[in-house]
Amino acid sequence: MPMHDWTRARGGLYHSVHLRWIAAMMDALNAGLLPSDFYAAAELKVSGVEPDVVALSSRDDFDLPGMGGRDGGVALATPKTSVVEKSLQTHPSRKTNRIAIRHGDDRLVAVIELVSPGNKDTKHALKSFCRKTAAFIRNGVHVLVVDPFAPGRYDRHGLHRAIWENVTSTVYEQPTDKPLTVASYQAGSCPTAYIEPFAIGTALPAMPLFLTEEFYITVPLEESYQTTWAVLPSHLRDMVSGSD
Repeated sequence: MPMHDWTRARGGLYHSVHLRWIAAMMDALNAGLLPSDFYAAAELKVSGVEPDVVALSSRDDFDLPGMGGRDGGVALATPKTSVVEKSLQTHPSRKTNRIAIRHGDDRLVAVIELVSPGNKDTKHALKSFCRKTAAFIRNGVHVLVVDPFAPGRYDRHGLHRAIWENVTSTVYEQPTDKPLTVASYQAGSCPTAYIEPFAIGTALPAMPLFLTEEFYITVPLEESYQTTWAVLPSHLRDMVSGSD
């Protein structure tokens, strides 16, 4: 199903889409994509920041050789995306308290961020979002960012570039014909970004979500988007499809 133009959603209606899409992704992760020792929780607050979907491990140590999704979802091979960017010079961590990597007795290993207009409609909001995401990456938490909105006033070169410049000195150029972006960030000593630019009218790519530096699962973004679309009211679907 092609991606729709969510800038056409008026009166804050995208908020409902945002919540439903988060739930669809969370359901897919918990229904067998994650290994049995992991689970996904929605809108879990972690040290003052609230990622959309949080993947947590129920143990403090990972038995890497035995890891495997309940449906064989964990992979070992390097993900195949249109663009792969390895950090060349990682910025040193700021002298602040480290982001908490536990929730109760659980270790925080990964987050999924589904971008909303409010994440980048002001300079402060964009800076806060990018610094939070970069802090996760620097502190060993893997991140998947889904941005269904084209670059705007404050992220003229795209959201990935705004995030990545907080992590490394490399510079990413957003393709003008593919202004939307999905980026998966592999945290570690040398953070790596796996990037898929796309456009309105094209299907969402399947993307890796790393659970460790060596293991990842593939998140079915297109399937979860279709699930969300199927339950939206017709007037909202008409609005973003271009119908009056």
